[in-house]
Amino acid sequence: MPTPSLSAERCNPNDKKVLLQIKQSFGNPYLLASWVPSNDCCDWYQVECDPNTNRIISLTIFAGNLSGQISAAVGDLPYLQTLIFRKLSNLTGTIPSAIAKLTHLTTVRLSYTNLTGPVPAFFAQLKNLTFLDLSFNDLTGSIPPELGQLTNLDAIHLDRNKLIGVIPEWIFTGTVPDIYLSHNQLTGAIPKSFGYYNYTTLDFSRNMLSGDLSFMFGSNKTVQIVDFSQNMFGFNPSNVVFPASLTSLDLNHNKIFGSLPEELTTLDFQYLNVSYNRLCGKIPVGGKLQSFDATSYFHNQCLCGAPLPAC
Repeated sequence: MPTPSLSAERCNPNDKKVLLQIKQSFGNPYLLASWVPSNDCCDWYQVECDPNTNRIISLTIFAGNLSGQISAAVGDLPYLQTLIFRKLSNLTGTIPSAIAKLTHLTTVRLSYTNLTGPVPAFFAQLKNLTFLDLSFNDLTGSIPPELGQLTNLDAIHLDRNKLIGVIPEWIFTGTVPDIYLSHNQLTGAIPKSFGYYNYTTLDFSRNMLSGDLSFMFGSNKTVQIVDFSQNMFGFNPSNVVFPASLTSLDLNHNKIFGSLPEELTTLDFQYLNVSYNRLCGKIPVGGKLQSFDATSYFHNQCLCGAPLPAC
């Protein structure tokens, strides 16, 4: 039997052709200098081949000088599981619909770029997605409610964009993801359906959201990190049971009124900020509440007691 050639290329020829199309669409940048036809594409930087099938399963283009738009050719890497374009300030244009063909995707991270246009509803078709990060872009329009159909999602990052409108009713039938929506221009109330689920992290800070938040808490919840700061929420925390799991609570710059409940002394806070609200009464003594300085409590209507001046 003839000895197999040691130089036999692992890379699938179709995958190689597609990658070279992507490189060409970006004007053959230095960041993709290792992508040369004479080399096995499984050895190129920024890509990863499956060890068994040798098909491209990961495309990770990160932190470099790369200009242009994401080529529709990306959709012709049918076994892709990870797609990352990150920290590429000259990456422009919209998110191509060809990504919807990549049904094996588990991780999509298109962040810290200058992508524009809407958050595509087609992401809902990618049922294997566990992580979706579209943060730090210039995306506009509203949040598509279809994203609530992603039953395997562990985290969704839509923060630091220019999204408007209300937060849609998301009906989570599988995993309940960590949700990051901060630094947008979202308005209205948080849908009551959000109160049915248990989250680990919720960051809705720096929007224009309003209404009562108390339904988001309760003794049966397991939420750990909550940031609803710099909105227009209004509710009385003295009527709220905060879950024992809570370690970080940021409610600064809202319209929260009433007093702080004694139960807060039982929580193992690593971070707490209720400044710039309309709270009154004595800060409960005990637990971690006096371990934070006055900036966590100041600029309220008539809140008093350590670490603020005595009542």
